[in-house]
Amino acid sequence: MTLNDDQLLPSERAVFALRRLYLDSGYKRYKVSKFEEYDLYAQNKSFLSDKSILTFTDTDGRLMALKPDITLSIIKNTKDTRGTQKVFYNECVYRASDSGFRELMQTGLECIGDIDINLTAQVISLAYKSLECIGGSFLLDLSNIGFTTGMINAAADDASVRSQLMSAVQAKSVDAVAEICGRCGADLRSTEALKGVCGLYGRPDDVIAKAKQFSLNGVTDAALETLERIVEILYAGGKYDNLRLDFSILNDTNYYNSIIFKGFIDGIPQSVLSGGRYDSLLEKLGKSGGAIGFAVYLDGLDRLFMNSPAARTCGGESIDG
Repeated sequence: MTLNDDQLLPSERAVFALRRLYLDSGYKRYKVSKFEEYDLYAQNKSFLSDKSILTFTDTDGRLMALKPDITLSIIKNTKDTRGTQKVFYNECVYRASDSGFRELMQTGLECIGDIDINLTAQVISLAYKSLECIGGSFLLDLSNIGFTTGMINAAADDASVRSQLMSAVQAKSVDAVAEICGRCGADLRSTEALKGVCGLYGRPDDVIAKAKQFSLNGVTDAALETLERIVEILYAGGKYDNLRLDFSILNDTNYYNSIIFKGFIDGIPQSVLSGGRYDSLLEKLGKSGGAIGFAVYLDGLDRLFMNSPAARTCGGESIDG
C-alpha cells in the first residue's frame, strides 16, 4: 500500500520532511528505548521543559521512567570519541497535560564532540530550515546567553539578585530591571545597559549594532563577536529573512552556554523548536567535548494545519517585517 500526502497528518508529513532534511545533511538516525532509569531525569529536572515524569518499577526493582526528553538519553549513552557525532531522532516522549500524560512525537538532532563556529552555524541553519519544512509563517529567535548573563553578572554579585534580573530580562520588564538594580546598588552604566537589552529585538544587523553600545566588558564583547560571526556565516550561505535576535532568551545556565534559539510558528502560542549549545550538560554527565542541538515539538501541528496545504511541502510562506 502506498501512502500519499493526503493520507498523512500534518505532524506525520513534517516527520518525513525533517528526516529527509537531516539525512541529506549528513546526520544518522539514532534510536533510543522508550524508558530510562528515573535518576537520570531526577538529577536534571531543570533541563526538562516538563518536570512531571511518568515512572514505574522494573522487574529488577529499579525505578524507571518513560522518556520525557531525548537529549539526556542520547548524551548518557554516547561514548567519548574523537571528532563529532551527528545524529537525529524521531521518538515519542511522555509528558503531562491537562487531561493526564500524553505520548508526543518529537524530532530533533544533536552534534556531540568537536563543535566549531561553522558547525554551530550549520545547526542553526538546520533549525531554520526545519521551520520552513513544517510550513506556515515562522520566526527563529537567536541569542548568545553569554551576552546577557555577562551583563547581569557585572550588575550584581548575589546569586539570588542575578536570578531576579534574569527573570526580569526574560519578561522584557524595564521597570523590574530598574527596581532590582536600584535595590542591589548596581552602577548606572550596568543598569542602563540591562534596561536597553530588554528592548533589543529584531533583524540581526540592526540588533548587533545597538547591542555593541550596551556591551560592558570583555565577556559581553566576546559573546557579541561570536554571534556576529555566526550571522555572517549564515548570510553568506543563503537568505534568512525570518531570523531575529532576542537577548531575552535565557535557558537554564546550569546546562546551556553560548548560543541558544527558539522557533515559532504563527498560530501556535508556544515555541515549536528549542535548542542551543549545552556543553555544561555534557560535563555534568561526565562527557568531554561540546554539544549543540535542538528539538522540534510536533504536537500542535495537526490542530493548526489540518485544513491547510502549507505543511504538505518543505517550505512555507514567511513572515514579512
